[in-house]
Order: sequence, then structure tokens, then C-alpha cells
Amino acid sequence: MSDNVYQEKLMEHFKNSKYRKTIENPDFSSGQQNPSCGDSILIEGKFENKNSDQLKIKELGFSGSGCVVSQASASMLLQSCIGKTPEEILNIGKDDIVKLVGIPLGPNRIKCALLSLEALKAAFKKN
Repeated sequence: MSDNVYQEKLMEHFKNSKYRKTIENPDFSSGQQNPSCGDSILIEGKFENKNSDQLKIKELGFSGSGCVVSQASASMLLQSCIGKTPEEILNIGKDDIVKLVGIPLGPNRIKCALLSLEALKAAFKKN
């Protein structure tokens, strides 16, 4: 896909994310802030199969403020994580996020794009 298509996808997630919401009675939550630019994110979620060995993400939501990259990448990440296990989330890396965003990102924008992943991983590490 061309950069224009990815940019349109980013803007769509930024403007109309179905994941920008509060989760009632979340099973997990975690927030992160980027001190260099002020972007902030809070991720909340619920599990399905809570009483089994097959714990999976059932619902995710985020709130926060910041640039298009930080907020749109949060939406894109959460969309891709529904149905995954915490272990699968902990194995997501920087390259996966860059691929998900789909456009070249400089060092400062990489931090913005990774903010939601850091928050999501932190939620699982503290639970």
C-alpha cells in the first residue's frame, strides 16, 4: 500500500476510533505518558475465559491525548489485540507496531507509536 493509503488509515483511526472508550469494570488498566511531547494514554480491558488457562482479551478501550500517531496507533493496536492472550501481547515488538502503522516514522514518532504498546504491556506485567 502507498503511504497515502496508510496516512488515510491513520486519520480514520484518529478521528473515528471505536476503541476510544471507557471500559466499565475493567480487568486491567495501565497508563503511560511520553515526557518529551506530552502524549498520554490510558488503556483498559476485559478478559474472556477468566477461569481457564485460555485467558484472552475480550474488550479494549483507550483514552488520552496527543498527536495523530500516538492516538491512531493506539486504536490500531487495540483492534489487532482482540482475541489475543496476554503472552501474545507481551511478544509484540517495535517492528510489529511500525508495520501496523505502515508509514516511515522518525525517532520521536516511534516513541509516540509505541506508547500504547508500553501501556498495554505494563498492564499485564503488574497483574
